[in-house]
Amino acid sequence: MWTCDPAIAKVKRIIMSRRTVESQHGPRAIGPYAHAVWAGDVIYLSGQTPIDPSTGQLVAGDIAAQTQRVFDNVEAVLSDAGLAMDDVVKCNVYLTTMRDFGGMNAVYQTRFAAPYPARTTVAVAELPLGALVEIEVVVHRATRTG
Repeated sequence: MWTCDPAIAKVKRIIMSRRTVESQHGPRAIGPYAHAVWAGDVIYLSGQTPIDPSTGQLVAGDIAAQTQRVFDNVEAVLSDAGLAMDDVVKCNVYLTTMRDFGGMNAVYQTRFAAPYPARTTVAVAELPLGALVEIEVVVHRATRTG
């Protein structure tokens, strides 16, 4: 049987421990999850839905209104982590129907500048609270100069 030196095991626990971000400006988590988790210089944001942080309720409106709110929530979590939309390297977009792709995409292109992050968009059967859209992002903390 293979065993690990206790000193090495302790180092692995320290290196692999989760460092989480609990946003003070985004909506409260609606389940047992962190807003985001750091892994080295990469942060993984949990999916954001169009919940208004001030009310805790889903925003009313079409896919454009909901996508705007989702990106506001993503930006709030990023800001609380000391990051910005320009740091995003990957987006995963979940829609309840691909008929909403154009409306989501119209908002999406206003929230990023070229070069755009990589993206996957899929349709799912449904989303929490009846949302039309959910977006999760992966972000790399770049070394900034100037």
